Amino acid sequence: MIAGRVLKFGDNIDTDVIIPGRYLTLTDLDELGKHAMEGIDPTFPEKAEKGVILVVGKNFGCGSSREQAPLALKCAGVKAIVAESFARIFYRNAINVGLPILECPGIASEVEEGHELEIDVKQGLIVDKTTGRKFAAKPLPDFILSIIEAGGLIEYLRRRGGKW
Repeated sequence: MIAGRVLKFGDNIDTDVIIPGRYLTLTDLDELGKHAMEGIDPTFPEKAEKGVILVVGKNFGCGSSREQAPLALKCAGVKAIVAESFARIFYRNAINVGLPILECPGIASEVEEGHELEIDVKQGLIVDKTTGRKFAAKPLPDFILSIIEAGGLIEYLRRRGGKW
């Protein structure tokens, strides 16, 4: 179960906005997280540091295939992302870094910033604890859940001795 306060963003948020290109050479993950969403909300790292859930619109993570985008969000304190839809490469990169992501069409217009959400990733159930409303997201397959639960693809492979 994942719980947290909602931060909201709209449609077509691209990876250049999520983590500007000038920070792609950073290797310190804490420093990377300090620049997440800098182009759209310079106060994002302070808002996210105690753990938040992003509720976003359509095509979240479009643009370049930089794996640093979901990693920066995770390092900033994002516990999960719920989107109307994701860009496919961002979707896979988020899984690779162990960031839970769920697609839930219609949620962006139904949940407000500041609401408290509770997410059962395995069932795809999202509960808005502020209003009591429930939403059904597309559940993640077991193998993806295993990667996320391990903390990402590299740790998943380590635990399996590098064997699929």
